[in-house]
Amino acid sequence: MITVWGGQTSRSIRVVWVLEEMGLPYRVRQVDMLAAKQDPEFLAVNPADYIPAIQDGDVVMVESIAIMEYLMARYGPTPLAPAPQDPTFPAYQQFLHLGEAGLATLMMPVVVSRFIAPDAERENWGATWCLQSFQKRLKLVSQRLADSSYLAGEAFTAADISVTYALNLGQRNCGITLGDAEQAYLARTTGRDAYKRAMERSHEGVNT
Repeated sequence: MITVWGGQTSRSIRVVWVLEEMGLPYRVRQVDMLAAKQDPEFLAVNPADYIPAIQDGDVVMVESIAIMEYLMARYGPTPLAPAPQDPTFPAYQQFLHLGEAGLATLMMPVVVSRFIAPDAERENWGATWCLQSFQKRLKLVSQRLADSSYLAGEAFTAADISVTYALNLGQRNCGITLGDAEQAYLARTTGRDAYKRAMERSHEGVNT
């Protein structure tokens, strides 16, 4: 049984979504990242104290994209990950990693500035720069969606899971305004049954 350590609106949704798409058994353990004292059992898994993390037998991993790649390679093959020989593979790889390295990571200084920082430090230069950079990199997504329904082509892949999280984060917590093409794209990705199940499981933290 795979254990996912995560939170209700965290990057762990990417992991749970992959698990649901692949039909793999798992359980969710909720982690409160704002708790004054963290769960020792979780810290034994990830002493760096961030989510998501997974336990899969003797395997312990952190970092949402790495976990996604592990699950698809370990329990695949799966349509979520095109083969290296597939013409869609380069775009898949680019957007799989852009969703975190190029988009979601930029939103963290904005989130902590707006919701955690002292009032006088909330509108800081770094957060403003991150917002501007997000908007620039969002153009890569917009350009791709002008030519295809999904980021690797006409088929849904893990790249869409990665980027959907980032777009939702930017829209929900950082005041990012998405265009019609991006909104239609999110309607397609979040309309999937596996996404809906993943959201339910991530909020409930129940066992399979």
